[in-house]
Amino acid sequence: MGFTLKIEGQGTIELGTTSITGVKFRADIPHDSNARSTDMGSTVEITGKILTAVDGDPFDGTKQLGLWSLVPAEKADCYRKAEIRVIAASQVVRKFTFPNAFVVDYKEDYGDTEGVGTFRLIIKQKKDKMAQVAVEGGYSV
Repeated sequence: MGFTLKIEGQGTIELGTTSITGVKFRADIPHDSNARSTDMGSTVEITGKILTAVDGDPFDGTKQLGLWSLVPAEKADCYRKAEIRVIAASQVVRKFTFPNAFVVDYKEDYGDTEGVGTFRLIIKQKKDKMAQVAVEGGYSV
């Protein structure tokens, strides 16, 4: 199984199957509700490896993820279009599209056993644009 991430905004950030190791999609619905709530959100957590560019390979996009996480809320560029694909056997199992995603949390960890390092990105869709979130899948790459 593989994963890809494409972030569009001021420039494009792309991470591929060699970098991303896991994706978790979550519908955020209040747990204290006794009926279907209108107060809902959606979150995606993406984990992976920080890679070093070798032999002319493009530089790892995690640097750009870190820079995006630092964009203040006052700037429109803090919201970007995010597309996450889950791929298995040349089939797109799931494709999540968040047209107004923003960074909730971004972490990089380094140690002497992980290679270069690991990252964890948590993004959410802007709450008033939840109707624009798309979940697709079941087609070939």
